[in-house]
Order: sequence, then structure tokens, then C-alpha cells
Amino acid sequence: MTRPAVAIEVEARAGEARAGVLSTPHGRVETPTFMPVGTKGTVKGLTPGDLRSAGVGVVLGNTYHLYLRPGAEVVRQAGGLHGFTGWKGPMLTDSGGYQVFSLAHRRKISERGVEFVSIYDGSSHFFTPELTTRVQEDLGPDIAMVLDECPPANASRKYHTDSLRRTARWAERCKEAHSREDQALFGIVQGGLYPDLRKESLERTVELDFPGYAVGGLSVGESREEMLGMLALVAPELPADKPRYFMGIGDPVGILQVVALGVDMFDCVLPTRLARHGAALTNDGRINLKNASHRRDLGPLDPGCSCEACSTGYSRAYLSHLVRENELLAPRLVTLHNVHFIGELCREARAAIKEGRYEAWMGDWISRYAGPRSEISLDAAP
Repeated sequence: MTRPAVAIEVEARAGEARAGVLSTPHGRVETPTFMPVGTKGTVKGLTPGDLRSAGVGVVLGNTYHLYLRPGAEVVRQAGGLHGFTGWKGPMLTDSGGYQVFSLAHRRKISERGVEFVSIYDGSSHFFTPELTTRVQEDLGPDIAMVLDECPPANASRKYHTDSLRRTARWAERCKEAHSREDQALFGIVQGGLYPDLRKESLERTVELDFPGYAVGGLSVGESREEMLGMLALVAPELPADKPRYFMGIGDPVGILQVVALGVDMFDCVLPTRLARHGAALTNDGRINLKNASHRRDLGPLDPGCSCEACSTGYSRAYLSHLVRENELLAPRLVTLHNVHFIGELCREARAAIKEGRYEAWMGDWISRYAGPRSEISLDAAP
């Protein structure tokens, strides 16, 4: 039997939480793992060397944006995203399914696919399951995603029903069109906040026997309780011997909560977007470097952190100054810190799982992070 291009070996469990190793054509990655988003072929402000120093395992790219600019053919001729961007580690690309949600005012959905009006020049482009599969084969990530629709949380039951069934048909077409043996195509479970629809989507998606599965359509406006409730229904029913990917979670507390439910991989723009607004993630909670309390604070951003921003000796006062003056160094340093912080959180979670103490460790960690010193309210919204 041919070994799949991407596979996971689960090394330890603590309840539903899993610690494992994800094998890909471009290397092995310890899980749980956070995947920073490089929408247009770059994690904003960071070089591949920065990402390696932060301990990043997998980087994301976005098919919609890369298809429009610079174009899949340019990327293919450069040797795929790995050659084009200089990042030699594992990569994953979204199919453009998130843009079906986020650009709802600029698209029309039919059984054939999705017609988009380009955000760049107003031109029209028709994304079919076959097209997005072919484009992702040209982009060359280790993991490609099927084309799906991510409906808003408040969509009607009928809308969710029609959408998940169309997504299942699209997934089948994506699988039929996919031909790269050195690339894994992951399926996506939808169904909104309806348990029976989630079960239907799960069964239809797993029936197609993908090498990995994502849970989509959550973290899109529903409450955290609703999100976790749906994930708790789906995650344990996904094949235990295949990677599990939660799409769109990036806050530290949320990451730990989805790991507790059996998720191996997750992504979000939140850590990098927060950094561009001057917000840093620390072990004592999120802080806003624009706040006056940091102007004269000569202490480190996060004591004990080994990222460049912390280990070089930059103080909160200096970083606050850079943020306030809109210096280009500010988003780079804070982005590097936030990405490193999330990576270290995943490594600590992995250790706690392997030691069989994840639930207790998670509770203690969240209590500290969400304590009174956390500056959750930001002057500038992310």
C-alpha cells in the first residue's frame, strides 16, 4: 500500500488531546502545531529565517490571492511556493473557500463553483473545484484543501443544508481532479451549528477517504461555547489515524481548548494582525503597547521569552515608542514575538499531553493568561 504524502503518527494522548508527528514531503512537524498565515506568500514582516527561529513548522498560503497575483504559472515556474518564497518547510494552501465567506458581497455561488469579482482590478474569475485543485497543484504545497463554502453562523438551516451538500459534491470533484502524489488533499467538514448536519457532513466527507480532515465553518461569529460544542461532536469521530485541522483559531485560550478536543493543526491571522496593531501576547495575558503604562516600562516584553524581541533586550518602553511612532521595526519585532509565543505554547501543550497532565496544565495556564493583568481591550481593534 502506497504511503500517503502526508500522515500523522500519534505518540501520546491525554483525554482527547493528541501529541504526534506530522510527516510531509518537506519535513516532519511535531503536533499540536500552529500554522501562521502567509496569505500572499509571506507571513507579513517575517523572513523564512525568522519563521525557523520562531519554531514554525507549517506556513499557509491562499489560493485566491496567489491565483490573482502573481499568478499560479509564475509560482509554478519558480519551483512552487517553496522555491518562490524561500520557505523550505511544509506548506498548506487554502482553496479560496474562506473568501467565499469573507467576500460574500463580491461573489456568486452555483453548483459549478464560485464567480468572484477580483478585489484588485474588478475582473471576473470563476473558481471551480477543478480549477482550485489545479492551481494548488501548480502552487505545490504539501497540503491542499478542497473547495468549500463557509456559511455565516447565522445562516438558516436550509442554507447550511444546501451548502454542506454542495461542498460534499465539490469535495468529490476535487478528489477526482487531484493528481499530485506528492501532495495531500484534505476534506472539510461543514454543517454550521446543527448537530445532525455536522454529522451528515462528517459522514459524507470521511466516506471520500481523504488523507486528512479539517473542521470548517466555525469561529465565524458564533459564541465560543457553540464553537466548542460543535467541535466536541465532530473531532472524536474523525479518523484517529489521520491529521485533524481546525480552520481559523489563533487566540491562545482557543488554541488550548481545541487541542483538548483532539485537534492537531490550526491557523489564524490573529497573532500577526494583533502585532501590527501593537498588541503582544505574553504569559500574563495580552498587552497593548500603545497604553500609557508601557511608556516608561524598561522591563522585557515577556520575561523568559527567547524570541529576538525579548532576548535582544528591547524593553516595553522601546517597543511602545516604536509602535507609537509607526516605525517599521515595531510590527516586525512584535509579530516575531507573537508567532514565537504561540509556537512555544504548542510545545508546552505537547509536553503536557505526553506527561498525561494536559487538562490540569491547561486550566492553570488559562487562569494565569486571562488574569487581571491581561489588557484584552485594545485601543485599535484587530
